[in-house]
Amino acid sequence: MAKGSSKGKHDRSITPDLAGAGAAEVLDLARSLNVRFLRLQFTDILGVNKHVEIPASQFEKALAGDIMFDGSSIEGFVRIEESDMLLAPDLATFRVLPWGSEEARVARVICDITMPDGSPFAGDPRGCLKRQLARAAALGYTMNAGMEAEFFLFKPGANGEATTETHDVGSYFDLAPVDLGEDARREMVDVLEQMGFEVEAAHHEVAHGQHEIDFRYADALTTADNIATFRFVVKQVARQFGLVASFMPKPIFGQNGSGMHTHQSLFRGKDNAFWDEKAEWQLSKTALHYIGGLLRHARGSTAITNPLVNSYKRLVPGYEAPVNVAWSLRNRSPMLRIPDRRGHGTRVEHRVPDPAANPYLALAVMLASGIDGIETKADWREPVNANIWEMSHREKRRLRIDDLPHDLNEACDELEKDDVVLAALGDHIATHFIAAKRQEWREYITQVTGWELERYLVRY
Repeated sequence: MAKGSSKGKHDRSITPDLAGAGAAEVLDLARSLNVRFLRLQFTDILGVNKHVEIPASQFEKALAGDIMFDGSSIEGFVRIEESDMLLAPDLATFRVLPWGSEEARVARVICDITMPDGSPFAGDPRGCLKRQLARAAALGYTMNAGMEAEFFLFKPGANGEATTETHDVGSYFDLAPVDLGEDARREMVDVLEQMGFEVEAAHHEVAHGQHEIDFRYADALTTADNIATFRFVVKQVARQFGLVASFMPKPIFGQNGSGMHTHQSLFRGKDNAFWDEKAEWQLSKTALHYIGGLLRHARGSTAITNPLVNSYKRLVPGYEAPVNVAWSLRNRSPMLRIPDRRGHGTRVEHRVPDPAANPYLALAVMLASGIDGIETKADWREPVNANIWEMSHREKRRLRIDDLPHDLNEACDELEKDDVVLAALGDHIATHFIAAKRQEWREYITQVTGWELERYLVRY
């Protein structure tokens, strides 16, 4: 077993359900569990996890939302002259991390970002999603979502540096000894369950060294919180096993990339608003207009759901990733697929996002796109159940099947033209996100790559 393993150390129920709990209850729980340090967790605009760690003497102050930090040092937050910001903890997200000493435990709580006067910070990704959820709630809807984030496990180099040497050559659903990631995956599942996740499955994926752990869907905000935590847990456990975990979308040429397929549905109370037993395909008009909205804003939202230069090396034909704006009831070549389950489980699977996306922003722009489709009664077109990858360009045009952006620069162009997606992000996030991505593109196109040297150096 890897050094630092959590197995057998704590009960699976170490952190009880804290929905509706107040600061006093969380403080009492922290004391009873010997929590010595608390991580105040949030993400920057690009989706990178950040935290401020405080000792027990500051817990009361932290849970009251009085911990200040310098926002000017966080990607895309604020200028130096307006840098003071506050961390406002969501007490229901308090979790004890299931590793380390029982006498001096570490916990984390996910925070919203506020200004010194207590008003929400416009650049907070979690706040961006909450704004869209409030918009849906005003229409009578709640959003449920499930995100399937694939990842790779690599061997470190001689000096501990990251490499692209996979730890195995397994493929889809393989078993040991071909799948050498079983023990690490089991430990990841164990840690996730101790942190309150309901894990449904874990398996090897198609590419060498590629894995997936699926956990139960939840309301959209909880799902985004879970993805942020999931990425942290996977990297931490991989390190305990002497491996390097990566959520980079396409780390290996010639192998499938990693996606973050996002299942989503709207509910009215306890009823799935996407299901209509008597309708064609048993999909309600709400579901069809939601699909129409996702199709309409697909090109404008791709920079958010696929935010890296590298993301577009996954979105190419031949590796099971979608490249076309269409939907289907069966095949997996379009960007949207409707899984067979109906009734309570009726949902749309969006196959474009990748695990480098900020989960809060990705869900926010998908929800905003769907709501726009509902409000404007967007045309959902017809489902495309033939294999789009085998269609000619002429046939795709006849069926009004557009392409997704081909690179990050084109995706930014499309984002700047999409008023619905820009409005969902808000001026602050949109401006800073696009500026960061334009700079990333400029840096990329000036690099001289190994491919260029191999192709041109001797020939010319």
